[in-house]
Amino acid sequence: MKATDVIADGFGRIHEIVHEVVEGLSAEDLDARLDPEANSITWLVWHLTRIQDDHVADAAGREQVWRSQGFADRFALPLPAGSTGYAHTAREAGTVRVSSGELLLEYFDAVHEHTLAFVRGLAAADLDRVVDERWDPPVTLGVRLVSVLGDDLQHAGQAAFVRGLLERR
Repeated sequence: MKATDVIADGFGRIHEIVHEVVEGLSAEDLDARLDPEANSITWLVWHLTRIQDDHVADAAGREQVWRSQGFADRFALPLPAGSTGYAHTAREAGTVRVSSGELLLEYFDAVHEHTLAFVRGLAAADLDRVVDERWDPPVTLGVRLVSVLGDDLQHAGQAAFVRGLLERR
């Protein structure tokens, strides 16, 4: 199995978890916060998607799906256009709301599709390309993709946990 196939499989697993978490929930449940400081399912899925979109678009040298497909306008969040959720306060996180899970999944699926197309077009040697020199050591494409996978899996798991708690109410 090629390294890029392993990475694509990881993103496929995130896809499965996100759909299992979001599908069938009302907007009220998606936006619910277990306490005033907690992140909602909406915020967790939006954030993991924004980070994936931001990081993969940068590595691929293309525009983010968030902008290129009009999702920034469609979500109409009261946040800066480039916001990804990184370092959001609880108040900012609470402003990320949806009218239904359809828009959330539509954005996630569009980013997922772009991510898989990018990853499947890579050769193993591409994973050694430096994509961020602000770190010591500089970050390679392989490390960046694994970082996105780790972050996405963590937030998808948190969203699944929140769904489980909401269902037990």
